[in-house]
Amino acid sequence: MSRTAMSVALAVVVLSGGVVLTGCSSTDADVVNNNISQDSDNFKVNRRVSFYNGITDKVMLVVEGFCSIDIGPDRLTVTCKVGDGYKRDYLGRSNNVTFIVEQLDSANVDPNHYKVVLKPEALIPNFETR
Repeated sequence: MSRTAMSVALAVVVLSGGVVLTGCSSTDADVVNNNISQDSDNFKVNRRVSFYNGITDKVMLVVEGFCSIDIGPDRLTVTCKVGDGYKRDYLGRSNNVTFIVEQLDSANVDPNHYKVVLKPEALIPNFETR
């Protein structure tokens, strides 16, 4: 094996080892945060979202329930599970309006294992005929 090929092979091994070690350095908090986020996106976490106007010092809106939240640059999308259905609210953001998201109940998640949720029904498209 030539000296160049050996150097390249050694570099690949060192970089691969670095990637593996970096992936293993997650803290318990990282794993718990990931698992709570997944549970929230699957409507398993009870939350309260409050919108506060900084000029009037008043709460403008409160949304409570098992909600998933998507934070965009100019709006917040709150999707909540209501019985067997869902409700979605779009809330605009500005320089004088802020929001607070509270988790109302503790979440029972595993700090030692990442949660992976597979939904086979999401892989099969829902066809609609007209």
